[in-house]
Amino acid sequence: MNYVVCAVLIGAGATAVMDLWTVVRKQMFGIPFSYGLVGRWLAYLPRGRFRHDPIAASPAVHGERLIGWAAHYGIGIAFAAVLLAVWGLEWARQPTLVPALIVGIGSVAAPFLVLQPGMGAGIAASRTPRPAAARFQSLVTHAIFGLGLYAAGWITTLVYPF
Repeated sequence: MNYVVCAVLIGAGATAVMDLWTVVRKQMFGIPFSYGLVGRWLAYLPRGRFRHDPIAASPAVHGERLIGWAAHYGIGIAFAAVLLAVWGLEWARQPTLVPALIVGIGSVAAPFLVLQPGMGAGIAASRTPRPAAARFQSLVTHAIFGLGLYAAGWITTLVYPF
C-alpha cells in the first residue's frame, strides 16, 4: 500500500510541477500546449486511429480535455511508480536527485517516440517547423518533471510518514 500511495503522491506532485512550468513557459515564451489534444489522440486509439496529420485537424472528441488531463496525471503517476520500482521505497523515504532526474529526463522518450509521432509531429518532433527547439523544450520540460519527482518525494516524506 505504501508503494501505491507514494507513487500517487509523488507522481501527481511532479506532474503539477510540470504543469506550473507549462504555464510559465506559455507566459514567458508564448509556447502553448493543450492536454485536450492529447485527450483527442487517446480518444481515437480505440477507434483504430493511431496517427493524425496533425491532431489539431482531427475533429474534436467529447470530453477530450478531461481525458487528456486524466491521462497526463496517470502517466506522471506511472513514471513515479517506475522510479519506486527501480530505486525502491527507500528512495521515497530519503529522495535523491539523480534517480529522479534519470526517470524525468528518460520519460521524454514517451513523447518523442509515441505521442509526437501519433499527433502528426513525427519522431522527436521531426515534422515540426523547428524540430531542435521543440526537442529542447521537451527535454527541459521532462527535466523539470524530474525535479518535480525529487521535490514531491521530499514533500511526501513530510505528509505521509511511513
